[in-house]
Amino acid sequence: MPSIIGTSSYRRAPLRTRALFAALLLASVAAYAQEAPITLETALHAATDHSAAMGAAQASVRASSEAAIRAGQLPDPMLKAGVDNLPVTGQQKFTIGQDFMTMRRIGVEQEWVSSEKRRLRSALADDGVDRERAGYLGQLANTRQQTATAWLNAAYAKKAVALQWALVEHMTHELESIKATYRAAKSTAADVIQAKAMLAQTQDQLLKAQQTLQIALISLTRLTATPVSDVAGEPPAPLSYVTILPPEELREVQPVLVAASRDIALADANTAVANSNRSPNWSWEVAYQQRGGAYSNMVSIGVSIPLPINRKDRQDRDAGEKAELATRARLMYDDAQRQVEADIRAQSATLASGRERIANLSKSLLPAADQRVQLAASAYKAGTGSLADTFAARRARLDAELQVLDLQRDVSQTWAQLEYQVVPASVSASTPASMSASIPVSQ
Repeated sequence: MPSIIGTSSYRRAPLRTRALFAALLLASVAAYAQEAPITLETALHAATDHSAAMGAAQASVRASSEAAIRAGQLPDPMLKAGVDNLPVTGQQKFTIGQDFMTMRRIGVEQEWVSSEKRRLRSALADDGVDRERAGYLGQLANTRQQTATAWLNAAYAKKAVALQWALVEHMTHELESIKATYRAAKSTAADVIQAKAMLAQTQDQLLKAQQTLQIALISLTRLTATPVSDVAGEPPAPLSYVTILPPEELREVQPVLVAASRDIALADANTAVANSNRSPNWSWEVAYQQRGGAYSNMVSIGVSIPLPINRKDRQDRDAGEKAELATRARLMYDDAQRQVEADIRAQSATLASGRERIANLSKSLLPAADQRVQLAASAYKAGTGSLADTFAARRARLDAELQVLDLQRDVSQTWAQLEYQVVPASVSASTPASMSASIPVSQ
């Protein structure tokens, strides 16, 4: 791993200091060897496997699946028991079996829900499961987006550390050279002091870059739930296939649209159940009645029928409410579709502009910065330029490289937000249950 201690500084350090540094370096190498650098694909797999939020989403899908099985069942029957016509006055008060009208009763009552109503309730529950699956896909896409963003931050922070480290090494050698020329009376004490100051500033920038890298690795560790000490591999080219997806395919893989379409199906199913509730459920009852030994036992059979005497203000209102919610779901889908398509166009334009800016800076800014360094170094060796101009040129080249690197990082972030907002079929196949249900088109 890079260190701010230069090679020459290390050689001039006391033996005890060098031994301590070597021990720390060996310990760092041993720890690093236990934690291999993580690639982007490995990070994505680890995050999806270990995400607690995704585990919670999976639990929601399983819970709704359990409820779906229950929805199509008949209500539990009721066991009924009691005493009918118990005397409370006279010589036979509070006695059972003496009066011919007194009887002990036990029976069963069952509310009957038609098969059509149960089918509609099952369909409603199934649509609820599909809605939870859409929520799971949304969490999956969000996890992949966050992980890709964190990995890219770490990858570009690592590149920034490498640039800063290279400059520290170079300026350390420059300082040693200036000290040598000063001892030979070919440079001034001011040159040495200036070189030390520039080296100190560069070392501080290196520490800042290392801190940024450490924070990025900590974020990646949190998302993957595995220790991450380094990243490996080059960031992907900022080319997204999402921009060329036709609308009918985008509906199938974009979690926001999948969830909005599931809301439509759920609202329609709720409306169908509300309409079915206009017809009340009947209940039937069978009871066995036991009287005294001198009297015959009896069986009673009965039916209970609710009377919807205020249907227009109860059942009809409920059905109207659910119909309006279905209209709302369709309008929300239309709005979500327009928003998603606008976001994709905006991100695509930003991505294209970023690629053009990177190409322009790589062809113009970086070559010019290299030429400035060469000219400043030649002028200093010829005695026509100053040491300050040489350092300024090298700092300007580093700033140019960092500018391009920052732009590449920003473009990669836009690419990650665009590319990972959808869940490809190969990834969605790992959802808790099949997503094979078709997505209704808004009306």
